[in-house]
Amino acid sequence: MMNNNSPVNLNPERQIRARTYARIRRRLLLLNLLLGSTYLLLWVLLDWSTGVRGAITHVSDGGILPFQPHWTTRLLIFTAALSIPWSLIDLPLSFYSGYTLPHRFGLSNQTILGWISDQLKGTLLSGIIGAPLLIGMFALLRGAPTTWWLWGALGYSLFVIILTALAPVLLMPIFFKFKPLGESYFDLENRLLSLSERAGTYVQGVYTFDMSRRTRAANAALTGLGRSRRIILGDTLLENFTEDEIETVLAHELAHHVHGDIPLGIAIQVPLTFLFFYLIHLVLDWTVPILGLEGIADPASLPLLALVFSGLGLVTMPLFNAWGRWRERMADDYALQLTQKPGAFIAAMTRLANQNLADVDPDAWVVFLLHSHPPLRARIDRAQAWSGAGQ
Repeated sequence: MMNNNSPVNLNPERQIRARTYARIRRRLLLLNLLLGSTYLLLWVLLDWSTGVRGAITHVSDGGILPFQPHWTTRLLIFTAALSIPWSLIDLPLSFYSGYTLPHRFGLSNQTILGWISDQLKGTLLSGIIGAPLLIGMFALLRGAPTTWWLWGALGYSLFVIILTALAPVLLMPIFFKFKPLGESYFDLENRLLSLSERAGTYVQGVYTFDMSRRTRAANAALTGLGRSRRIILGDTLLENFTEDEIETVLAHELAHHVHGDIPLGIAIQVPLTFLFFYLIHLVLDWTVPILGLEGIADPASLPLLALVFSGLGLVTMPLFNAWGRWRERMADDYALQLTQKPGAFIAAMTRLANQNLADVDPDAWVVFLLHSHPPLRARIDRAQAWSGAGQ
């Protein structure tokens, strides 16, 4: 951990590289969206969906197999037929954006075997979580064709709440190794626990995790809900930030819990989930005869469902991002008020920009469409104004 209090300034050369890096990432995001949308549209418009479903039905009902596959098996076979080709198509882009590009800009420490391992873990985890959700949704489509959207939205909302609480305990350790800070960080741990007490927020403990195995970027978080809530600090943060800077970063994260941002976000998400599911219900009712589907529970509707889900997410993303930026500004103000250390906050934001190769001043349209946090320049300026006002 750094112990000096020397001024931290933005690195002009790294800002040039940060803008280039951000521009390339935006282009890759757009390319991924275009490829994914085109792939799903081809399945819908060229009758690939009904053709694959028909082939699965022919094999299942034609006496070719010695047994009659359950409808869930047919659904999962169709899902595999849809997702495996896309995974192969997307693989070069994923490798470039997730491995080649970060290495090119000096942000990644990950080995190629580590990247492959993460992809395999992610795929397996998606299957373990996604398969029951998908089967549950189609069971509702089959059993309650007029009210499925109501029960589906309710079940999905409950799933999100449970996953939010359990992710730090069950999911994150799959990708990262967590361990208590230990005696070498005894003073820092007590400092952060004391800060949590001052904020009136219970935490189960303070942990570090091995970010450096994958990246040179720094980060920290306060994860979980209730008894599972814990402070986690990337080892890259511990190595390169001072205690005062880490304290201001954590104070920002504490603010989200003090302000109830997680339950508030869920409260906003739940009615939108019901609206999304209802809109999907209307789209299915409208398109069943047009696309030659056998009903709303036809597995061939899956590409259309994915397309509608993605479209709704894209349309609402700027709204969620605007809400996020508002809550992040509130969290910054709280961190400044709680710690009374604007200099350390400014140094932390500056160090994050330098270390994480973050563009501190992106174009307004980029912020509006893509950013859930205010630009770092705006956050630094806000802290400087707070300091100058003698708060």
